[in-house]
Amino acid sequence: MRHAIRIVVLAATAALGLAGAANAFSLTSSSFKEAGPIGRQYAGDQAGNANCLGKNVSPALSWSDVPDGTKSFALEMVDLEGRNGTGVNHFVAYGIPANVMGFAEGELSKPSPKYVGGKSTQGLATFMGPCPPAGTGAHHYSFVLIATDLEPAVLPPGLTREELMAKLVDGNHAKLAAGLTGLFAHP
Repeated sequence: MRHAIRIVVLAATAALGLAGAANAFSLTSSSFKEAGPIGRQYAGDQAGNANCLGKNVSPALSWSDVPDGTKSFALEMVDLEGRNGTGVNHFVAYGIPANVMGFAEGELSKPSPKYVGGKSTQGLATFMGPCPPAGTGAHHYSFVLIATDLEPAVLPPGLTREELMAKLVDGNHAKLAAGLTGLFAHP
């Protein structure tokens, strides 16, 4: 009888674990859908760059089901096909407090006390929208949110993506990541 009860308890526990898996840490946007097109208003507007045809409005981003023990988040946006496949880091931010659960449209396009600005490939501490060269097809823009066990103010401003990743790896500070990818092509 005890063996039968144990099997029922184990089966129920497994079922609850599977049900809990549906509530995985996730990153979403009301500005575009996963694997969908990113609107032109979100493209960069860098002066003198003919590939930047937008208004440089950062898309709205939100997240849910944050891992236990999260103290801050890091956020990046990378053009995976940029620079002939070597990638372009369009946005690097970290020190986002654990109580922040998203950013409104346009909020990442300017400095904010809600994040510490890193340093993008373009040398910027704020969002820089897509600017793919004409004739290169659709580029995949990957937004990655990383839950960390670091206090929000521990890292200095101006870290590149590579420097940030080294800090997260050193000491095993990354807890879990959530991603979202949108597509943008030069018209």
